[in-house]
Amino acid sequence: MPALRDTPLQQDPAESPLHVMSSGPSGGPPVLILHGWGSSAAVMQGFAQSLEDRYRVLNVDLPGHGLAAAPPESMDMEAHAEAVAGHLVGPAHVIGHSNGGRIALYMAGSDRYAHLIRSLTLISPSGVRRPRTAAYHVRRTVATVLKAPFRPLPTFLREPGLDWLRHSLVWRLLGSSDYRKLEGPMRETFVQLVNTYVEERLDRIAAPTLLFWGDADQAILKAQIDVLMAGIPEIGLVTLEGAGHYGFLDQPATVYAGTRHFLDQLEETA
Repeated sequence: MPALRDTPLQQDPAESPLHVMSSGPSGGPPVLILHGWGSSAAVMQGFAQSLEDRYRVLNVDLPGHGLAAAPPESMDMEAHAEAVAGHLVGPAHVIGHSNGGRIALYMAGSDRYAHLIRSLTLISPSGVRRPRTAAYHVRRTVATVLKAPFRPLPTFLREPGLDWLRHSLVWRLLGSSDYRKLEGPMRETFVQLVNTYVEERLDRIAAPTLLFWGDADQAILKAQIDVLMAGIPEIGLVTLEGAGHYGFLDQPATVYAGTRHFLDQLEETA
């Protein structure tokens, strides 16, 4: 039986940038739960409770979220994947919402981490580019204009100037609300994660995948879901009518029961 590295409820931050809550029988099939940006393991606790009678569940707080300390330096996607992989010693069923889904997709499509992914259950995962709108192109043009005066400067002047610009009010207004709330390493971490896209690795994902999406979701659009459906070889979609980005909170009974059925079927046919 594949295993998870057991971790205490209060893990030493020096050992891992994650905070992990474990539950369920120690010999049960392993399940790893990854929350979205700005969320936490506490928000995902319903998943853990719906599975912990049979499965060994690790419910993760990602760096700078929940009970996990903010990293001293920014962490890119590879650093997040490595931190998650550090808690696995065999294939696990991975449940991911939003940015947690992005991390799961990245790992499942990577030669380095794919062997650790037994299956994917994704709820409105990010990682696929949104169709570009007129507002996006306006913001991009303004950003280019703002950076233009600094480009001809020598490096010792250009870099401090660009750093000042990135911390200015007008630059923050160009970013998303999530970006504007952040400072220091967490802001750079956010930028690196949201600019990691997974389209080119979707066809390399061998793990069976179950996808939940609310048709009232304004964060992840139908066009992005269509890319996932076309790219991942073994995938099924459950559309949650009237649900938004947090479909598992809007319709928990459907999402939790569907996830349980999916995982139980995989275990019974293993």
